[in-house]
Amino acid sequence: MPLPLYLVGLNHKVAPVEVRERGALDPVVALPAALRALGRGVILSTCNRTEIYGVGSPRAAQALFRERGVEARHLYRKEGAEALRHLFRVAAGLDSLVVGEAQILGQVREALFLARKHGATEALLEKAFQSALALGKRARSETAIGAGAVSVAYAALDLALAVYGDLTGLAVAVLGAGEMAELFLTHLRAQGVGRVLVVNRTPERAQALAERFGGEAYPLTALPQVLRHADLVVASAAAPRYLVGPEDLPKRAKPLFLIDIALPRNIHPGVGRLPHAYLYNLDDLERVVGKNLEARRGEVPKVEALIEGALGDYLEWYAGHRVREAIRALEGWAHREVARELPQADPLTRHKEAGRRAHPWILALKARARTFLEGPPCPEDCPLLAFRPPRP
Repeated sequence: MPLPLYLVGLNHKVAPVEVRERGALDPVVALPAALRALGRGVILSTCNRTEIYGVGSPRAAQALFRERGVEARHLYRKEGAEALRHLFRVAAGLDSLVVGEAQILGQVREALFLARKHGATEALLEKAFQSALALGKRARSETAIGAGAVSVAYAALDLALAVYGDLTGLAVAVLGAGEMAELFLTHLRAQGVGRVLVVNRTPERAQALAERFGGEAYPLTALPQVLRHADLVVASAAAPRYLVGPEDLPKRAKPLFLIDIALPRNIHPGVGRLPHAYLYNLDDLERVVGKNLEARRGEVPKVEALIEGALGDYLEWYAGHRVREAIRALEGWAHREVARELPQADPLTRHKEAGRRAHPWILALKARARTFLEGPPCPEDCPLLAFRPPRP
């Protein structure tokens, strides 16, 4: 039978930001609830994608998206080897907004860990995600697909530089104290900004991040004060509602530029319609990442070759997984034959000889299994498991 993996999902290529917001699953409440509803599955939910990987029928995954108001036209569905190839491309960074970004590999790992925590994985999914993680590491160590500091956060910095030309002396406010905020501040470090203002719901986290980058920490309640002093705001807080609305921005003598890289968004779209505010979101970043891709495009074919090799390895493993009982029968046959022909041989010799005799038959059995995997569905009277070596 074909590989029974499936994928149902959406990303920045097929769904605008407001649709991706509806599909996003927070890791504390919504994502564990979705895993319980699925029973078996792994969910990858990031700022630019929500993807459900499972085994068998994708109906429950499709229903989960429908319940969140995501229409079928904004979803893609892949099955079998195509679902696995997509997962490998994601882990390698080829399906990201910024090709080769490294953050996605950690997010794939976290998706697997969370599914394990809730008892939602099984053998095929475990092997698929472990293979994807290994492939992602190889892509970054054996090619230059990850060369340079390129990420959504880096694209946000590029946009800020495109707007201002020079950030020297400016006051930059960062809303949120998570990984994306830290990445942005890491890239910002060399730009000579005047002040760094870190705002977060948890003052301790704001303080810890501000201290690392020589900035000032503020609680969320101080956000109106921060907005009065900032020249540039980058928002990346994990929040279920807008944190900045049109009514929160004071009138200013000079314009305020805001870059919202959070999903769900932190800044109400109405802010961008104010005469003194200029708002950009994740979709706008697509217009500034083009120049960051050029150096990596030459590496894509190398990564694609690694992906096809990993796909072949997985299919070979699955072929063996499917015919394990037949392989055991072959090994038993080989041991009986050797025992009959070489009754005086020592156990190690008989074991090696049995392995030598069984090996070509096992390879042939796996090859036949893979032919069925890559071809049409196997009929009821599929001869795959009836395969037996001839008697000498």
